[in-house]
Amino acid sequence: MQLIWLRSDLRIDDNTALSAACERGPTLALWLVSPGQWQAHDDAACKVDFWLRNLRTLRQSLEALNIPLLIRTVDTWDQAPQAVLDACRQHRVEGVHWNEEYGINEERRDQATRALLEQSAIQAHSYLDQLFFRPGTVLTRSGDYFQVFSQFKKNCLEHLHRSLPALAPRVKPQSPLKIASDPIPEQIEGFDTPPRTLSDHWPAGEAEAQSRLTRFLDEAVEDYHSLRDLPAKPGTSQLSAYLAAGVISPRQCLHGALACNRGELDSGSTGVQTWINELLWREFYKHILTGYPQVSRHRAFRTHTEALPWRDAPEDLAAWEQGRTGFPIIDAAMRQLLDTGWMHNRLRMIVAMFLSKNLLIDWRKGERHFMRHLIDGDLAANNGGWQWSASTGTDAVPYFRIFNPVSQSQRFDPQGRFIRHWVPELQALDEKAIHQPVKAADLFAPNSYHNPIVDLGSSRQRALEAFKGLPRRQDQGAVS
Repeated sequence: MQLIWLRSDLRIDDNTALSAACERGPTLALWLVSPGQWQAHDDAACKVDFWLRNLRTLRQSLEALNIPLLIRTVDTWDQAPQAVLDACRQHRVEGVHWNEEYGINEERRDQATRALLEQSAIQAHSYLDQLFFRPGTVLTRSGDYFQVFSQFKKNCLEHLHRSLPALAPRVKPQSPLKIASDPIPEQIEGFDTPPRTLSDHWPAGEAEAQSRLTRFLDEAVEDYHSLRDLPAKPGTSQLSAYLAAGVISPRQCLHGALACNRGELDSGSTGVQTWINELLWREFYKHILTGYPQVSRHRAFRTHTEALPWRDAPEDLAAWEQGRTGFPIIDAAMRQLLDTGWMHNRLRMIVAMFLSKNLLIDWRKGERHFMRHLIDGDLAANNGGWQWSASTGTDAVPYFRIFNPVSQSQRFDPQGRFIRHWVPELQALDEKAIHQPVKAADLFAPNSYHNPIVDLGSSRQRALEAFKGLPRRQDQGAVS
């Protein structure tokens, strides 16, 4: 008997560990409910709900293959090795298979599980699955992890030109086993069930993920490079939640993109090239998690920035979190996050830079707020994006480049369509006034919208002085 331990790989197709387990013999699947660990990781209630909904559709697919799905509960991952071993002993499992995950806690959990299984004469097999390349195989000439995305991307494309990662073999139905699947919980204590509108916006299942990929490649990818920055237009793939939960694989995305670009990686359609670029950004930040483990510990990648004099400003932080800063594009973006569990990527950069630069509030507070609300919350991508915006991370934006939310709004939501949708109290304003309503106060009733909580000019200067006052820059990435 073989066992696949499912984690962030909630799919049947192109699942490396599942294919490998089934090739070796009769297979069981296992999922661990870990509420204490999820809370420690700030996983959002909508994300946990998304996992449960995808597990329900996955169980149906597994049952069609005669693979029972076991559900076990542990509070934290410290108890995961024993839970896996107990399932193995109960069902006389000879080999356990899982797809690799990245981050300090994930890697410690898997090492401890492997050690306990091998002590008990049970084989443990781990597989590269959620990345194109195993971390540690894409390195600089001096043998270090890349710290600059453009160099990392160039190296990855060279590898991909030589050899594309193949899709895992399809799993065939096995003979029925006399083992019943376990019920999947409706809800996990400590995680509220999100409103129905959210599950309507993010339907579960591989079929939905594949449908989104097909629709994006058929209808939007050609213009992706020009539409992806416009939050009022459906110019992105809307696949991030499915990638984060492993309902679709990056290999499936890459193969789909290449199929509509005559097999070309870095020529042909500009839109396809730009989207492949985004898949490689995702890859880059996962490699950073492994190469520079301090980022898993809430530490700045650029160690000298740990000395930044962050402001303790709970009222400003709350105004930012709740979408009442007085800057329409910021407030619209933050309300989108609270309502849908998702935020447009251009807006993620704008609101992150506003918090870390204009408000001079520690980026980690914003990173945590995002994780607690994002349905696509992913430590590597979320941390990487926040540190990029705060100028504390790898490949970071120079500290003196500070997005102006008003000019960003005028550039990327010129008609104010996105703002009007999420900040309905501004609907009556014209295309000019909607970006900076404080200057158009006579056009609508007093107190119907918040005054700006900060002056952009003086707060920008404050941020520049804070960065200039840092001690001389040390070698980034040096701490462990």
